[in-house]
Amino acid sequence: MQVIYEDNHIIIVNKEVGEIVQGDKTGDIPLSEIVKQWIKETYAKPGNVFLGVVHRLDRPVAGLVVFAKTSKALTRLNEMFRNGEVNKTYWAISRNCPIPEEGLLAHYITTVEATNKSTAHTTPKKNSKEARLRYKLLARSDRYNLIEVNLLTGRKHQIRVQLSAIGCPIKGDLKYGDKRSNPNGGISLLARKIEFVHPVSKQTISVEAPLPTDDQLWQILANE
Repeated sequence: MQVIYEDNHIIIVNKEVGEIVQGDKTGDIPLSEIVKQWIKETYAKPGNVFLGVVHRLDRPVAGLVVFAKTSKALTRLNEMFRNGEVNKTYWAISRNCPIPEEGLLAHYITTVEATNKSTAHTTPKKNSKEARLRYKLLARSDRYNLIEVNLLTGRKHQIRVQLSAIGCPIKGDLKYGDKRSNPNGGISLLARKIEFVHPVSKQTISVEAPLPTDDQLWQILANE
């Protein structure tokens, strides 16, 4: 486990592809439990360790995840995420180049829980939720494109389904239209940067995830 930032109230870790943030029906050990055990061992804490989950990343996605170490921080962080006070920047690799190269995407997303799949619509549908993000092309090579995304809302599979809706499915994302899987079983989507005002100290926290090391394409495109 890689800790990117930690203080008395919050801990930010770098999630790997394949990890789940919170327990689910698979029964696999979630990242939240791994972090709790790390805190317990690192600081020799007796008894149960408090750790609050404030947001999640899809299992095939890598990058930054914020956890609350105190109930005070958890309450405030939950409110901040709901109110859009946390700036989240993602990097995505797609085989296709977005046209135009920069813009605002607005859709209405519906989700079928039975298939764990979302659909983006251009007009409101029954039980749909509005989804908005800004994107821009950062770099391109002969075959791939690096796209930066700033989330304005937080919907299920939002980046994946909205980029797919404009013809730019994320590399390795078979569920939303890419043609080939990635060797690591994940998709080329990285929770790259997160910025917010600390819920207790009120200082600005800005952290960045390292680029994945299991796919040189990230480094190649980042240096274009």
